[in-house]
Amino acid sequence: MLYILISVLCSVTVAIIIKFARQRGVNYLQLLVWNYPIALLLTYFILKPELVQWTSDLPWHLYLPLGFLLPFIFICIALSIRFSGIVKTEVAQRLSLFIPLIAAYLWMGEKMASEKFLGIGVGLVAIVFSIGWNKNNQNNGKNFWIFPLLVFIGMGIIDIIFKHIAQHPEISYMSSLWIVFTLALGFALLFLFYLLFIRKESFDVKALLFGAILGVFNFGNIVFYMKAHRALPDSPSLVFTGMNIGVIAVGALAGVFLFKEKLSKYNKIGVLLAIISVLLIAFL
Repeated sequence: MLYILISVLCSVTVAIIIKFARQRGVNYLQLLVWNYPIALLLTYFILKPELVQWTSDLPWHLYLPLGFLLPFIFICIALSIRFSGIVKTEVAQRLSLFIPLIAAYLWMGEKMASEKFLGIGVGLVAIVFSIGWNKNNQNNGKNFWIFPLLVFIGMGIIDIIFKHIAQHPEISYMSSLWIVFTLALGFALLFLFYLLFIRKESFDVKALLFGAILGVFNFGNIVFYMKAHRALPDSPSLVFTGMNIGVIAVGALAGVFLFKEKLSKYNKIGVLLAIISVLLIAFL
């Protein structure tokens, strides 16, 4: 359970760092770029992947879209945190688990107990209640709900691709992770080039520091989640439930108490339904 707790805290801390940095005037889009060099270095020195040659035999149809999606969805997460808050963003991230579940059932031939659909249905209702329905939106009615929705869809697609990569027989998961992070860094640097030379933004040195810290916690989230599964190999539901409910609950507490985020009664119902949905999927 300690590994689950550390993973939960690392995951929520990522959102806290993004919001805190923006409040301190740090360019929160630039700091996302510097997350990837740190993640790449930590992957090399801690996970010690076997560095394979980049040949045409590798599953580039999985690596390339994933390498692009990781920084793109990270940008969506940052925008979602800015305009919708930590609570809604964390709910959207965690309930994205429905997408790989449905994909496995519809396109991969996996059987799923009918009771699981109850959990998925509750979760979809939770998304509706969590993301929208705040009449007092401070953003003057603009459609900023699109960012948590993109997070929901994008994280689900990322999960599907990661599962396919894990099943690839010719290359280890750690080696694939190294390649994906390298590609993500490349796309992130292209985004930085856009910010500096197309949008004419000034280079933010503080973003480099915050991005490095962000990379440590983002990597910690991945590593300790993996360690939790290895420590509890016979209890995947416990790891799954603890992680998702933990992030939703701790994220809600962080948003409300650290950043004074305002939740409508509909949003509070959405958070409660999200927790119920995870429990239904894990234990029915």
